Amino acid sequence: MKIKFNGAAKMVTGSCHLVTLDDGYKILLDCGLFQGNGKRDWDLNNKFDFNPSDVDVVILSHAHIDHSGRLPKLVKDGYSGQIFCTHATRSLCNIMLLDSAKIQERDVEFYNKNTLEKKKKDKFKYKDLTVREPLYTTPDIPPVMSKFVGCPYDSWVQINDELEVLFRDAGHILGSASVTLKIKKYGKETLLGFTGDIGRPNRPIIKDPVPMMNVDYLITESTYGNRIHEPDPEQAENLLRVIRHTCIDKRGKLIIPAFSVERTQEIIYMLDKLSNSGKLPERIPIYVDSPLAINATMVFASHPECFDSEIHEYMLLDDNPFGFNNLHYTKTVEGSKQLNNMKQPMVIISASGMMNAGRVKHHLFNNIEDKNATFLLISYCGVQTPGAILKSGATEIKLFGEVKKIKAEIVTMESFSGHGDKNEMLDFIINQKDSARRTFIVHGDYEVQLDFKKLLEDNGFSNIYIPDFNEEVTI
Repeated sequence: MKIKFNGAAKMVTGSCHLVTLDDGYKILLDCGLFQGNGKRDWDLNNKFDFNPSDVDVVILSHAHIDHSGRLPKLVKDGYSGQIFCTHATRSLCNIMLLDSAKIQERDVEFYNKNTLEKKKKDKFKYKDLTVREPLYTTPDIPPVMSKFVGCPYDSWVQINDELEVLFRDAGHILGSASVTLKIKKYGKETLLGFTGDIGRPNRPIIKDPVPMMNVDYLITESTYGNRIHEPDPEQAENLLRVIRHTCIDKRGKLIIPAFSVERTQEIIYMLDKLSNSGKLPERIPIYVDSPLAINATMVFASHPECFDSEIHEYMLLDDNPFGFNNLHYTKTVEGSKQLNNMKQPMVIISASGMMNAGRVKHHLFNNIEDKNATFLLISYCGVQTPGAILKSGATEIKLFGEVKKIKAEIVTMESFSGHGDKNEMLDFIINQKDSARRTFIVHGDYEVQLDFKKLLEDNGFSNIYIPDFNEEVTI
C-alpha cells in the first residue's frame, strides 16, 4: 500500500491524500482547496499531481472548502466515481461548493479586469500575461453532487468486496468525521485511520469528538499542535462585553469575521441565549451578512441528529435557536453595501473568517480606518491572509490595491476555535499509541508539526513521520 500526500503536507490547507492499494485501487481522502498561501495558491489549485480519472473512490471527512473545494475540478478533469461522506456533509457541500464556484468566477473576473491590465502596462516586468479561467463554475457543481453518497455515523459502509469505511463524529463542524478504512487483502485486514480535522469537547451545538477505533496506520491533523486554547467559561459574557464596548461606549460597528459554517451558527446561538436572558442590548441590530452562512444555518436546522444534548434541551424553551429580535439576515449585495453606508452602531457577522474573500473583505476595506470600529477575530487565519495581518499588530494593510491605515480596534478570542488544541488532539488519538505501526502528521505548519511530533513521542507514540508535499510513502 502507498500513500501520496498531495496536500496539507507541511501546510494547513489543501487536504488531499491518495491511497493506492497493492492491486492498484486508488482511494482519495479529501480533495480540498489550497488557501492562505498567496500567489502560490493559483498554481497549486490548478493542477493535480495524479490523474483524476485513475481514482476509484473519494472519501470526504467534512465540508470545509480546504477539504472539499477541489472536488468540482476533480470531476471536471475526469473523475467518475462516487464520493462517500456523512449525510450532513453532503447537505453542506451542496451549498458550499456553489458558493465556492461563485467566488472562483468573481476572483478570476477581478484578476482579468484589474490585475492583468496593470501587468500589461508593465509587460517588461511581468512575464505571465495569461487570461485566467475559473477553477470551476456554477454549472460544474450539479455533476459533482450527483456522485455524493451520504452515510450514517458509526456504521461500516461497504465500498467493494475488499474495502469498507467507518465514519465517526469528529466534533469539528456539522457532519465532520474521522475516517477508518478496513482493507481486506490476502486473508488479512488492515485498518487505516484519517482523523480529518479534530474538534473540541464541550462546544455548543454539535456533539463532542468520538475517538477512532484502534488502527494500524494513522494520518492525523496538527493545526494547533503546539498551542493550548485558553479556557473561557465566560465566553458569552466576554462577547457581550465587546458588543457593549464597541456599540454602546464607542457608538461604533463591531465586525466579526466568521466562517460561514459552525462559527457563525455558534455566535448566533450564543446571542440567541443572551437575547432570551435579557442581557443583549435590544437597540443594537445584528446582521448576518453572508448568503452561505444563511443557507448553512438552514442546513443546521435540518440536521438535529448532529446536535448535542444541551441545544436539544434549549430547544424545548426556544424552538428556533438561530433567530431572535434584532437579528437580520442579509442576502443581497445591495443590502450588504447598505451596511457600509449606515453609520449607527451595529454588529456585522460576515464571512470569510480569514477575511481573504467574501463580503467581510469589503467591510474590512470600509471600516478599518474607523477608530470607533472593532474587528473581533475568532477564526484561524492563514499566514498571508488579512486576518493574520491584523493579528500580527500591523499598522497598515493593502486591500483592493489600496493601502489602508489600521485604526480600528482589533480584538482576538481564540476560545471560539473549532480545532482541538495540542492536548485535545492528543486526547483524541492517545488510544492509537500502541496500535499504530506508523503515524503520519499532516494539516499543519511545519514548525507546529515538529512540536506535535515531540508531544506524541513524549506520550508513547513511535515511528512518527512528517511527509513532504507530494511525497509518496510505502507502508
